[in-house]
Amino acid sequence: MLEKVGITHYQGHVSPVFDVARHLLAVSIRDGLEQGREEFVLDSTDPFLRAQELKNIGLDAVVCGAISQPYERALSAKSITAVAFVCGALDDVILALLKGQLEEGQFLMPGSSGPRRHRGRRGRRE
Repeated sequence: MLEKVGITHYQGHVSPVFDVARHLLAVSIRDGLEQGREEFVLDSTDPFLRAQELKNIGLDAVVCGAISQPYERALSAKSITAVAFVCGALDDVILALLKGQLEEGQFLMPGSSGPRRHRGRRGRRE
């Protein structure tokens, strides 16, 4: 099954705050192998318009730093899983994502208890 995961980023690292992030790298993954990458500039800062923007890109999930509840709810309403409170260099995060190791301590934002996954409505596969 092909999955498309977006990662908000800034200067080569996961953006610390999803709500104001402008750059998104979409990574297509099949059976743990990267199939391709696409770069996007996010236009909207409204939670529901941004969620629609990500749905239009075809994302199943988004990996990000901190995220506010309005944005998390908007993503959920569009069946997009939020994997929040992640930090690190973009290439390292992608490699960990492919290997299923994203929840290791080195990728946790300081002060967080771990990546928080909030599934979209349909309960997408993680």
